[in-house]
Amino acid sequence: MTAVSTTPVSPALPDTLDLAGTRPVPLTRLIRVEMRKMRDTRAGTWLLAVLGGVAVAVMVGVFIVGDANDRTFLDLLSVASIPLSFMLPVLGILLICSEWGQRTALVTFTLTPHRGRVLGAKIVAALLFALGAIAVAAVPAAILAAVGGADDPWSNVSVGLLARVLLAFVLGVAWGLAFGAALLNSALAIVAYFLVPVLVSIVGGIWTGIADKVVWFDLNQSSSALYGTDAMSGSDWAHIGTGVLLWIVLPGAIGTWRVLRSEVK
Repeated sequence: MTAVSTTPVSPALPDTLDLAGTRPVPLTRLIRVEMRKMRDTRAGTWLLAVLGGVAVAVMVGVFIVGDANDRTFLDLLSVASIPLSFMLPVLGILLICSEWGQRTALVTFTLTPHRGRVLGAKIVAALLFALGAIAVAAVPAAILAAVGGADDPWSNVSVGLLARVLLAFVLGVAWGLAFGAALLNSALAIVAYFLVPVLVSIVGGIWTGIADKVVWFDLNQSSSALYGTDAMSGSDWAHIGTGVLLWIVLPGAIGTWRVLRSEVK
């Protein structure tokens, strides 16, 4: 009988994945991803197309039917800002709610576990879209004003006024971001964004005793002063500050907590 020798075999070690040396995803890449998300969906693509198309169309319409003195840079820019001020907050809402509405939050927060970085990238991307909207409005307005035949097409144009217009656009985007983060539902956030100012205005119109105080709570009304050519007073800035605290900071804080703490399903 032949003896069979056996050699003890050590148990196989479990496979391990060491991520200690893995570098985090750069914030710039996250921002590019968030900006690409707005072009990858039908809603985002159509919104961007309508955003630029309507702004240019209204300026061309004023250029064609308006008087020569109506073709100044500020007049054309103010006309374009009306549709932009309505649509830019919707863009912010769609951007902040994309993971929750399209059920991609699990993928996003698995690839980038730090939700705060994703949220910061969304905010920066939305602000970059606001800067892009300013360019979309300002460049055609400057071209049309240069050939419009107005006596002084650059009247009252200043760096301070352009900065205030940019601030108005940023506030609109931030308002949409705050409502989107607080509700995490794009349809509900869009309805709330358009319905809340209307309700505030209705209350001010019905309750005449507080009609002069509504400006402290109506951010739409108070921020409209940013488009004016007159110098803004301290009370104007106080009205805007109160509206920002009520409609941007408060829902934004609630939304940040929800994004960072909500269970991903």
